Amino acid sequence: MFNDRTTPMSLLLTRRSGKARDMIAPGPDEAQLRRILSAAARVPDHGKLAPWRFVVVPESERAALAEALDAIYVAEKPEAGRIEREAIRDFARQAPTLVVTLFRPKPESHIPLAEQAASAAAATMTLAHAAHAEGFMSCWLTGWPAYSEGVTRLFGEPSDSIVGFMFLGTPGKPLEERPRPDLDDIVSVWHAT
Repeated sequence: MFNDRTTPMSLLLTRRSGKARDMIAPGPDEAQLRRILSAAARVPDHGKLAPWRFVVVPESERAALAEALDAIYVAEKPEAGRIEREAIRDFARQAPTLVVTLFRPKPESHIPLAEQAASAAAATMTLAHAAHAEGFMSCWLTGWPAYSEGVTRLFGEPSDSIVGFMFLGTPGKPLEERPRPDLDDIVSVWHAT
């Protein structure tokens, strides 16, 4: 069973994202989304900088986002073909709920930028966990839109960068397990020499 909510640990041990394109309604309602975002804002944050922002893209704005992404894509890649452009427009229309996480660094702080970026990534992952805890599925995507300066300007300030597009909804298809690393391959024990 995936995303088993019987205990906090069972949820973590069975966490499974799904494909955004396979999500169906419902997504989180306003109160659920507020709880999800409140949980995401409780991550480790050295210096209390909150170097992240969440931008909710309402379903009513998805068509406008699709057109904006298409225009930016064509401006950056004038040779783009019909299939590429359709994929970019479809990206914006996936899943019932979309939250964009931004990394908003505070370079004037003594806190290293790497720690600030880690906090923004932690906020995004916690958003995913909180969505699962509320009974929804999540999908964290990046791709071209996350690395386009033009797309970033749609959502934030010039110094921001996009951590990811978090799509939330209800599974429309059964989830399948994916390969996971063997702990013996990724865990070691340090010993003093």
